[in-house]
Amino acid sequence: MIKLKCPPSIKVLEAAGAIADGRIHLNQEIKGLISAKVISSEGDRTYRVFIKKVIDGYSVYSDDNGTRFRRYIGYPIISVLMLTGTVPRNPDVEEALKGINWRRLNETYKKYSLVEEIILRRIGNQNKVEKIENFKKNVMSRLRSMHIYYDPSLGKR
Repeated sequence: MIKLKCPPSIKVLEAAGAIADGRIHLNQEIKGLISAKVISSEGDRTYRVFIKKVIDGYSVYSDDNGTRFRRYIGYPIISVLMLTGTVPRNPDVEEALKGINWRRLNETYKKYSLVEEIILRRIGNQNKVEKIENFKKNVMSRLRSMHIYYDPSLGKR
């Protein structure tokens, strides 16, 4: 098992947006294993997510590129952790991030900081932007404090 790195902070926003869009489908937890399907922002991909509590943290699997190839906690995992109450959620933030085509923006601008700047500028309302920034910081702080391990064997289910 490989300890996953913290994600780029925009992935927290992407996870919240996925929840607002209703793109996370949790399955019934079986023997401590949480499984879910997460639909991409364009609707053309479905990611499989598995999460299991282990002694010192969480053993996880997701077939998104960030998790598999870049070894950070991908947005599909973050969204499931949010829905299960493991990391913070904020319905106001989720609603503000609804309907964003993340993949198109990420592929067009090729720089997460620029995409985040564009999204926050579109939101415009300074109070909402501050709420989003605080939410992102809280979730990132929680993720930094966790031990999350990539376990490819969970994906063989």
